[in-house]
Amino acid sequence: MAADAAAAARVGRRPGLPQAWLLGTLTVTLAAFAVAIALAPPASAPPVQGLAWLLFVGSSVHVASTGWLYTLPEVRGYARQHHAKLVLLPAALILATAVLAAALSPATMAWFLLPYYAWQFFHFQKQNLGMAALAASSRRAAPLRLVERRALMTAGYAGIAGLIAHPGLLQLRLNPGLGLIYPLAATVFAGAVATGITAMARRPGGGVAYRAVYLTSLCFFGPVFTFGSPYAAVGGMTIAHGLQYLLLIGLVAAGNGQLRGRTIRLATACNVALIGGVALSAASHLHGAAFAGRLAFGGYLGAVMAHFVIDASLWRLRDPFPRAFLASRVPGLLPAARASVPDGSPADIR
Repeated sequence: MAADAAAAARVGRRPGLPQAWLLGTLTVTLAAFAVAIALAPPASAPPVQGLAWLLFVGSSVHVASTGWLYTLPEVRGYARQHHAKLVLLPAALILATAVLAAALSPATMAWFLLPYYAWQFFHFQKQNLGMAALAASSRRAAPLRLVERRALMTAGYAGIAGLIAHPGLLQLRLNPGLGLIYPLAATVFAGAVATGITAMARRPGGGVAYRAVYLTSLCFFGPVFTFGSPYAAVGGMTIAHGLQYLLLIGLVAAGNGQLRGRTIRLATACNVALIGGVALSAASHLHGAAFAGRLAFGGYLGAVMAHFVIDASLWRLRDPFPRAFLASRVPGLLPAARASVPDGSPADIR
């Protein structure tokens, strides 16, 4: 595509961008886990102000930043072509969960949160897969092999199973009767990590930076099987996931072009993310409120699920539009030639 060719031509003028993204992704990921573990309070205590602010940025702000993508003409055009998936379905999710949360009691609604969290953490691991794929692409290394992808996703599935079996880590007072699943999930997680490390050690190329990104993605759910505090077990994952996403959104907003246009895009993205984040954060605490509050809480859940759906389409780099979009906005991360991996699976961020 013309956009791919133009992006490739611009790479030479911004040679440090892929390296900056790699180092930035590693920094925010490792720092998020370190800070969350260091500042984690006991399970029954609220987080300190600094940790609460990071959780706000990594959760509500990062979700709200997706709305900024709809300010871009090319994204709006793509959304018009995929109206059902990118407009109708997100709106339906927000409306349906708002009605559901308002109609159900908080105790009943808590059981609905288990599949919601399973979807959320699946979304986390798909992003981890994408980070590893982009790391390989940015280093001009061979795309992820099937064994590397499967090891990474299996580690994620095991982490999700561990959380559902131990809902106290999600601050849910539920007893799903899955106690034996937790040690089994820990065993599967350890096996997936060992398989992924072995595969990574045998792959040619990529360098230290790629291997570090793959390793952090592979071990992302490790705190679930290490810590009893929800903030240590889950907080670091939430913050890291959100900061990774905001870093990529920031690079897309910075994009190419004149300084004035770049400044306006960055300012707009920050305002949409912060204002929307404040609204989402306020609604996220209303699960035990009266009817109107539970309606807002359900709308918050729907907005987060809409974020899952939108991201799964806009960042699905096996499709032509998302591939061209990222290549034109952040040159160097995705060479046009990288269309598929040797096993036949398309290379994608999701």
